[in-house]
Amino acid sequence: MTTAIIITVCVLILLAYIFDITSSKTKVPSVILLLLMGWLVKQVALTTGLSLPNLSPILPILGTIGLILIVLEGSLELELNATKFPLIKKSFAVALLPMLLLAFGAAGAFHFWGGINFKDSLTNAIPLCVISSAIAIPSVKNLMNHQKEFIIYESSLSDILGVIFFNFVAFNDSFGAGSIWYFFAQLMTIIIVSFLATGGLSYLLSKIDHHIKFAPIILLVILIYNISKIYHLPSLVFILIFGLFLGNLDEIKRFKWIQRLKPDLLDREVKKFKEITIEATFVIRVLFFLLFGYLMETAEILNLSTLGWAVGIVINIFCLRAILLKFYKMELSPLLFIAPRGLITILLFLSIPASQTISLVNKSLIIQIIILSALVMMIGLMMGNKKESE
Repeated sequence: MTTAIIITVCVLILLAYIFDITSSKTKVPSVILLLLMGWLVKQVALTTGLSLPNLSPILPILGTIGLILIVLEGSLELELNATKFPLIKKSFAVALLPMLLLAFGAAGAFHFWGGINFKDSLTNAIPLCVISSAIAIPSVKNLMNHQKEFIIYESSLSDILGVIFFNFVAFNDSFGAGSIWYFFAQLMTIIIVSFLATGGLSYLLSKIDHHIKFAPIILLVILIYNISKIYHLPSLVFILIFGLFLGNLDEIKRFKWIQRLKPDLLDREVKKFKEITIEATFVIRVLFFLLFGYLMETAEILNLSTLGWAVGIVINIFCLRAILLKFYKMELSPLLFIAPRGLITILLFLSIPASQTISLVNKSLIIQIIILSALVMMIGLMMGNKKESE
């Protein structure tokens, strides 16, 4: 049994690697193929009578590690200088405004038609409104550089803002001046922690002479993230700041205090660190979506009672996105279509306190929205590729 499981996992990851290589040609989002493979493995296991342990508890662990690595990988790719500020402003607005509008709109719909109190409705609506960097970032590697940068900024900011918004709504009993002040105190705390931790980790990266140096850094990043999460701090801010700092050493070499970190030496180490992060991100992301596909039930995918809600929410996602992109005078194709839901949606859904769960937002709705938004992205990328060829 052990040997069979190892062989199966290795074959599935290798197939996922082939999907990743060919995605630039096929334009099929790898998430759809990974979910399908996971689901097929489940059907084979059921048909052959194989008895496998309950793997559900592993999903949030893989998801959390995957989210950390994906945001870290994306932030390491980004350039941060004065010329990028207009792009960052647009990315921030397009990440935040549709999220807020859709969240309050969906919460209003759940409240009106489901008779659910508005706070619980809003808590359950937020996971549906966050763009998944886990799917968006790998899907845009073949776009033009300015388009790719926009999507990396937007999807990373969407993850961060979505987690902050979710924690604020889910873990506050009331929304007054006290809760707002507490929120800003948390934000300032994580910013201070981020700068201190970034300095410390960068120093370690430049000083460790042992042949094992990157694994401790990644483990410390995961540790700091999860300790911050215990106190409901927006810990993805730390991941973003750490990645931006390491990825933009050339921009900050002029500051005297940076010289203590030996930036030329550190820059070489960062390149190796980036390569390891990319490799680790790929494996964790693949395992997460394979496992989620394995845990899907056929009845959940074909659930007609949630399909109407899923279609309505997906239509509103892209309508609001079109309005914002048009307002900021940005090209609609292919940016309009790149707003997938995925890993962050699943993680936030699993994080909803048991006392605040509602029947309208269930696993079926999550799966359907993920698949529909991925299909829209696939069609949009194919159309964009066709226009470029012409």
